[in-house]
Amino acid sequence: MHSGILLIDKPAGVTSFEVVRRARRALKVRKIGHLGTLDPFATGLLPLCLLEATKLVPFLMPEPKTYRAAVQLGAATDTQDLTGEVVARSDALPAPAEVLRAARGFVGELLQTPPMYSALHHQGRRLYQLARRGEVVELQPRKVVVYHLEVDEIAMPLVTLTVKCSQGTYIRTLAHDLGAALGCGGHLAALRRLCVGPFAVEAALPLAALAEMTGEELASRLIPLARCLPDLKQVTVAPEQVRQIRQGRSLLWAGNGLALGEQVRVMAETELVAVARVQGKPDQTLLSPVRVFASGV
Repeated sequence: MHSGILLIDKPAGVTSFEVVRRARRALKVRKIGHLGTLDPFATGLLPLCLLEATKLVPFLMPEPKTYRAAVQLGAATDTQDLTGEVVARSDALPAPAEVLRAARGFVGELLQTPPMYSALHHQGRRLYQLARRGEVVELQPRKVVVYHLEVDEIAMPLVTLTVKCSQGTYIRTLAHDLGAALGCGGHLAALRRLCVGPFAVEAALPLAALAEMTGEELASRLIPLARCLPDLKQVTVAPEQVRQIRQGRSLLWAGNGLALGEQVRVMAETELVAVARVQGKPDQTLLSPVRVFASGV
């Protein structure tokens, strides 16, 4: 099996770790990572990084993610989603115009307080472990960005949203905060991830297909390393320069409109050699390798 990214459409009821476990068994590959956990009740895109593609995780994890979310108004839960216990109810549901007005307030840079039922660490323990023991921790709000929020449907008590957001955004917290802003409470009733950076769920393989397809069929679905970072500019190097980059040495480069500080894909024909950072001076540009990829994988 070659290195690359395999797009999986995760069904409800399984963990992201279980998806990775099944992929390891089907592909006979141990080295597999993913680009962001989905809760068991959530569905949608889970990109799996195989072999050398695990080195791409730091570049792809910060990419924006797009979700379709169903928010149930009138009931807040302790987990901020459908898996929790209801802690507050209200029969006073807002009018559609109020929902639209409140939703506009959740676009842009926001301060979001992470939920207690999350995998974040506090003094060496996961927050959800503390929450299950009844412990309460004062959490500091974190800066997140909602690039786009569309109200797709209002069918009370459910409001369906499409949200494009930054890494670290909790959609269930967004649902909770929307309910709080409307004065009726709310929680996340369903979630489907549509996109992770350049990858979309329409191109994903159903999880059940992993056990049904041959190794050759699965290999044909892999996105090769050279196509995994389409947003980075590409520079093509000669064979002797490939050796230099793979040895971790910076390469003198003749500019070509590259900006100091930006990251680029270093290619040798159709093979990804490295991700490099443009450094040096305007009259003496260097390509300094950040991640180097093995040959022929």
